Amino acid sequence: MSGASIIQTLGDLNRDDYVDLLSKLIGESQHVQNNPPNLIPEEDRIVNHVLDVLLPYSTTNGGPLVINHITYVPNRGNLIVEYPGTQADKIVSFVGMHMDVVTANPSQWAFDPFSLSIEGDQLRGRGTTDCLGHVALVAELMKKLGKTKIPLKSTVVAVFIASEENSSIPGVGVDALDEHGWLEKLKPGPLYWVDSADKQPCIGTAGTIQWHFKTTGKLFHSGLPNRAINALELGMEALKVIQLQFYEDFPPHPQEEVYGFETPSTMKPTQWAYPEGSINQIPGECTVSGDVRLTPFYSIDDVLKKLRDHIDYVNDNVETLDTRGPVSKYVLPDEKRRGKVEITFGTENIPGIACNLESRGYQVLAKATEEVIGYVKPYSITGTLPLVHDLQDKGYDVQNIGYGLTEVYHANNEYCNFSDMAQGYAVFVRIISQLEED
Repeated sequence: MSGASIIQTLGDLNRDDYVDLLSKLIGESQHVQNNPPNLIPEEDRIVNHVLDVLLPYSTTNGGPLVINHITYVPNRGNLIVEYPGTQADKIVSFVGMHMDVVTANPSQWAFDPFSLSIEGDQLRGRGTTDCLGHVALVAELMKKLGKTKIPLKSTVVAVFIASEENSSIPGVGVDALDEHGWLEKLKPGPLYWVDSADKQPCIGTAGTIQWHFKTTGKLFHSGLPNRAINALELGMEALKVIQLQFYEDFPPHPQEEVYGFETPSTMKPTQWAYPEGSINQIPGECTVSGDVRLTPFYSIDDVLKKLRDHIDYVNDNVETLDTRGPVSKYVLPDEKRRGKVEITFGTENIPGIACNLESRGYQVLAKATEEVIGYVKPYSITGTLPLVHDLQDKGYDVQNIGYGLTEVYHANNEYCNFSDMAQGYAVFVRIISQLEED
């Protein structure tokens, strides 16, 4: 079947059907907020609505769609939907449409986050951009394939996943699917991770390392600062040394310009904590926390090693740090006491990804985007997409795309535009049609 015939047969995204499904999904968004331990999502609420749309076209009802509802944790299912092609070695997959959302506080929104509201082209509610809008989009694509029964050489697979917004509970979503072999058959063809924004290929993301920097000094009365080691001052000066050294070790990389990263790798503090006490006490300890955002051209392991080495250096040379005022000090020789710094890291460090710009997957995405949107302007961000690097490492041709809006990702008053999602549908149809001509 020719590419033009495929495009004509699959047509455009039906607004009424899309909005009807999305309305049901957003109506469940309150119950799929992911913020353990208080909020554990029940992704099966979303699965059930998608099944209502797709089951009439499933093999159990005489249709072509092969549907597997795969659950590792009660009420937290994943859904794999397959439209079989005729050639075993040809496959294209749309993966990453997650069925959980970040939290929303209704008092901070201009409209109800947990029900779909419509204002012109805007479809408003928690999850419209990230990522229930994409769940509905790909579900409608699979429904159209099942309904038309269009003959294809390529098998088309959709993987709707649980537990993307918080990875503190492993073994729920795509990590478990991969571990149990459900994704293995996707390797021969491009894998489109559908969870970014702005209608252009997202060709690069950053890795992230969460860190906690603890300083220990000596608590004492603020009227006798010469007898104290001020943990706040020690923390500020020591962290400055560590940060400056980080930027020497991991300067802007030449590939960042090729991939269009807006910023290079960064290390910055974001939180400060210390034991409560009176204002006339010099604190004996404090902890600064923050993160590293690392472009994918550097190794997380190298960062961890360098930071630990620099911590050791600071501890060995704490007396050389800049002080603040005539009695500020980090060593008390008469007491044989030295200020101390320590660094610990979060339980999960997530690598970034640089997509393969020479792959067939990227080529067809770029061409389809140009045909539908009118131009191709790939971009990279120092935000982080969990899970995708692991798939790339295992041999999948991962490409990132999405049709929500970056400006409302994880934000109050989230919305998407129907026109953007309709263009996303058209891009996916053209990807399928191009791969048929290979």
